[in-house]
Amino acid sequence: MSGVIVAMRHTLLSCTSLARHGLTGLGTAALLSIAPAHAGDLPFQRVISTFFDFNRQEIAVLTTALSLLGFSVVAAVLLMRTRLRAVRNEERLRADVGDLQVQADRLRALLFAEPQVLISWAAGDNRPQISGDISLLMQDAQQHPQRILAFGTWLPPEPALQMDHAVDALRDAGEGFLLNLTTSNGNALEAMGRAIGGQAIVRIRGLTGLRRELAEMTVRHKALLDETEILRAFLAAAPWPIWAKRAKGGLSYANAAYARATEATSAADAIERHLELLDSSDRNDMDRALSHRAAFTARLPIVVGGERRIYDVHALNLGDGSAGIAIDASEPTALRATLERMAEAHRRTLDQLSSGVAVFDGQRRLAFYNDSYRRLWDLEQAFLDSNPDDSSVLDRLRAARKLPEQPDFRAWKAKLHEAYRAVEPEKDTWYLPDGRALSVVTTPNPEGGVTYLFDDVTESLDLARRFDGLIRVQRETLDNLAEAVAVFGSNGRAQLFNPAFAKMWKLSPEALREEPHIETVEAWCKPLLDDAVTWRALREAITAIENRVEVVLKLERKDGSVLDCMTMPLPDGATMLTFQDITDTENVERALRERNEALETADQMKVDFVHHVSYELRSPLTTIIGFAHFLSDPVTGPLMPKQAEYLGYITASTNALLAIINNILDLATIDAGAMSLNLGSVDIRKTIDAAAEGIQDRLATDRIALRVDVDPHIGNFMGDERRVVQVLYNLLANAVGFSPQDATVGLSARKTDHSVVFTVTDAGPGIPPDVKDKVFDWFESHSNGSRHRGAGLGLSLVRSFVELHGGKVRVDSIVGKGTTVTCDFPIDQTAHRNAAE
Repeated sequence: MSGVIVAMRHTLLSCTSLARHGLTGLGTAALLSIAPAHAGDLPFQRVISTFFDFNRQEIAVLTTALSLLGFSVVAAVLLMRTRLRAVRNEERLRADVGDLQVQADRLRALLFAEPQVLISWAAGDNRPQISGDISLLMQDAQQHPQRILAFGTWLPPEPALQMDHAVDALRDAGEGFLLNLTTSNGNALEAMGRAIGGQAIVRIRGLTGLRRELAEMTVRHKALLDETEILRAFLAAAPWPIWAKRAKGGLSYANAAYARATEATSAADAIERHLELLDSSDRNDMDRALSHRAAFTARLPIVVGGERRIYDVHALNLGDGSAGIAIDASEPTALRATLERMAEAHRRTLDQLSSGVAVFDGQRRLAFYNDSYRRLWDLEQAFLDSNPDDSSVLDRLRAARKLPEQPDFRAWKAKLHEAYRAVEPEKDTWYLPDGRALSVVTTPNPEGGVTYLFDDVTESLDLARRFDGLIRVQRETLDNLAEAVAVFGSNGRAQLFNPAFAKMWKLSPEALREEPHIETVEAWCKPLLDDAVTWRALREAITAIENRVEVVLKLERKDGSVLDCMTMPLPDGATMLTFQDITDTENVERALRERNEALETADQMKVDFVHHVSYELRSPLTTIIGFAHFLSDPVTGPLMPKQAEYLGYITASTNALLAIINNILDLATIDAGAMSLNLGSVDIRKTIDAAAEGIQDRLATDRIALRVDVDPHIGNFMGDERRVVQVLYNLLANAVGFSPQDATVGLSARKTDHSVVFTVTDAGPGIPPDVKDKVFDWFESHSNGSRHRGAGLGLSLVRSFVELHGGKVRVDSIVGKGTTVTCDFPIDQTAHRNAAE
């Protein structure tokens, strides 16, 4: 109440002050009159009436003052009540804080009764609060308490990383954790993290005594449970049938693979129906084996899904039952069989090799050898079959002087045996004392050991030496050839050339050694030969894949030289170009061609001249002969003896001249190819008589006898009778002309199955060897000391007419003993027709 009174007092003072400053004209009497009314001494109506006696301004001031007075009183009352309530709340709060402090001290004492550390993070605050015995974690934690947050300073790397992840998950997502840790010093700790009251709190305490044992047991129990779950999951997911049986033989466990193998709907179905995987006989064998020993292992056939497969069955005796597993071994079995077949085929293949093969195992003992190896070193089969070691084989070969001579055999053998520790194969050549050369390849085997491969390369080396020598000879030959040679590969690049090629085309040998392309060579050679067609043909011949044929070209270069070019496809896909300078040959050939043309022209002129002159001579000669006959006719009148003699000379000369002209015309006709035969049946006897009759006067004049040797029944043959008579007449005339007086000329004819042979023989001086080949030429006449004089056309006509018949003429002559001319006319009708044509 004292507070309220004081408040009211202050309010009245405030009102008095307001009245003093703001109420003008208000008398002391009015104030005195108001005070008793306010105190309750005057009735309210009187106060009101008194109040209305003032003027309006005074009433307003008074109203305000009264309002303030009422508000002050109410505020004072409310303030008094609030202060009383606050005092009571403060006293109650102090009592609660005391109780909480006592409780907190009791909990702190209880919390830190054992060594532990508390680390807390308020929400949104990265600064941790650390309390407790921090020396539990680190020796120097008192000087550096914040270092305990670097877990790697007092924990091994893996637990420290695990702790980091757990604390991060606690602070970020409120995920609690419980970890058992071991510090770097070997202390066992328990770390627990929880989110409490918006704070992340981590408690770390040591594990000792019973708690430690309990924690370790908990960890082991949990690990055992985890391991059991893992094993159960593994067994359930394993692709092999796995089962367990009770001691009495009932099925107690089976996995899904077992159910599939026994065609059960599930593992429980297989257990309930007691489905067996093995046949009864195999089960009995397994049960008997497990009753005597702890394990059973066998490879057994099992029918799974209607297919018979091979399984490796393993079972263990567990005392109160047994457990088993069946692993599918069909593929390994098939692979083993395939591997064995491949190994056997490999052995058979190696036995057929001409190369000697020896395989030494990891213990350096001979594991395999082929027959070529035994024959190569001439070793006993019994010795090799005893699986000798590598050193023993080398020692035996050295004792037999079959290895290369070495100044230090032990060092050489040690170097050879380095192959057992090598990674890559090694190759060497051994030159044996007997002159042979062996190529030796030592290959380390992946499973250990070494494989030796021996090849007799004596012939190969000899062939290589010969080949090198041949290549050098060919190179020297190529370099010294006058022809230009270049070889271009299938890629169009120059592979080989000789100096003549570079010189002929004025190219740099150094540039050609860079293997330029044919297009580059073409560009270099264009100043001498700018012929696009020729170069395109050469490019196609070099780069073509199909239709690789020889190409022959003649090149005329700008410098006036002429080259013969030929492309030659080589077996390896390359192409060889050869260039030969034939400028001189071309010039000579051109000159010879021009000369031949001139000769042919001259010959034609000669033939034309002979024809013209012959016909021109024949006309007046015929006139002379005709007048000579006319004058010798008695009808024209008698002639004086001297005139008759002269007329005889004229007749004989003109007849001889006419014969010569006729012969010339015949030869010219034959030479021009215009002569044709009038073929028909030729009576051989009659033909000989006609030819002999024409030579009778000359036989009588020169006192020469004609001996004819012909079979009366010789018969006929196909030919031109007039030309055959002309042949025989010329042969007889020639024989009479060369025969001395009182000599004999022989004419014989004989017929064979294919021809008719006429032979004319004389006893003249013979034909010298140097003249023999010219006797059939025109105007060739050689008297050889005889009386014969003529134009030299008879034998030419003989040969021409005989060859027109398809026959042959042969001359046999011995100087001083006469000459024999043989003419062979074929009987074949085809030969006659060809000759006539």
